[in-house]
Amino acid sequence: MFTGKLIGNRIMIWDIREAQQLYKMGFFGKPLGVHKPKNGEFNTPTILDIIEGLYLAERRILKVLDGDGLEISVRKLMKICEKEYRDFEEKYAVYKDLRDKKYIALPGIKFGCDFAVYEHGPGIDHAPYLVQVMNGRDKISATYVVLSGRLATTVRKQFTIAVVGVDKIPRYLAFEWWKS
Repeated sequence: MFTGKLIGNRIMIWDIREAQQLYKMGFFGKPLGVHKPKNGEFNTPTILDIIEGLYLAERRILKVLDGDGLEISVRKLMKICEKEYRDFEEKYAVYKDLRDKKYIALPGIKFGCDFAVYEHGPGIDHAPYLVQVMNGRDKISATYVVLSGRLATTVRKQFTIAVVGVDKIPRYLAFEWWKS
């Protein structure tokens, strides 16, 4: 089991060997100061988004410690995530679904969406999908779809809306633009 320390709303993996192994297991975390390393070749700690940490903690792959070195339970970690993320349950349902289907889902903040999704991993391929998570009550305007689609097209990615209903099962609506 790997060990990480909760610092604010991120989890640090300080042990470099553990950081490398965790990264190689599925591109978990981001090595500090290294942009898209290939094959886990880096010599720095990694920083995990808290949603990644929760996913790994639920699977008993990661033990998360607080500032005093005490283990944080999965339940408490989930409560922290609920405070950090708007519509956390829906976002986490999509994250788990994508990861369980062997996609690499990373925060998509630089693209203005919830997740940038890779088929193989950063440094190996470009993320072909941008995923925005919505719940079944959200309203989507035509303008929103066009703006999101234009952004995705500009960066050569497919815009996808993940809708999570009351059953907590994600359903994906992918948009594709083409020239006629």
